Amino acid sequence: MMPVRMFLTKGVGRHKERLASFELALRDAGIEKYNLVSVSSIFPPNCKIVPRAKGVEELRPGQIVHCVMARQDTDEHNRLVAASIGVALPADSNDYGYLSEVHMSGATQQAAGDYAEDLAASMLATTLGIEYDENLGWDERQQIYKLSGKIIKTHNITQSAEGKTDLWTTVLASAVLIPGGF
Repeated sequence: MMPVRMFLTKGVGRHKERLASFELALRDAGIEKYNLVSVSSIFPPNCKIVPRAKGVEELRPGQIVHCVMARQDTDEHNRLVAASIGVALPADSNDYGYLSEVHMSGATQQAAGDYAEDLAASMLATTLGIEYDENLGWDERQQIYKLSGKIIKTHNITQSAEGKTDLWTTVLASAVLIPGGF
């Protein structure tokens, strides 16, 4: 079964119970109706990214749905948590790309998103033979990747939130894969 479409989504949930907090984050992300199965982080060849609304139209409640998910939670007041999915797409759509999942505490939404995007791009760069210095900052590496002509696009979807007193706070980000055929 090869995914042909994918959508990105994110959510946050708060509740006195940890599991209920996760459920509310799934609802906020619009993916609570599915039996989610986490998979590793390969962006399939010839897969198209579609808006969340279009993607959920193709799914049915109770369906087993594969996804790459990042999730983080806390019950500490003012504790900042973030979950991010990074995406790195190759210039040749017949090649596979990379998704990365990042779960962080104490990082801002921007920092977590940049890290996830950098991680996905770095994994793709190594498979494409793009040489770079790991000690360079993300902005410099991003330029090297794009100038190589082998990586066409990178981006991320990230959710962050601060913990609240007497509540669990859960954040999640997910790349939901929509099957096409064999």
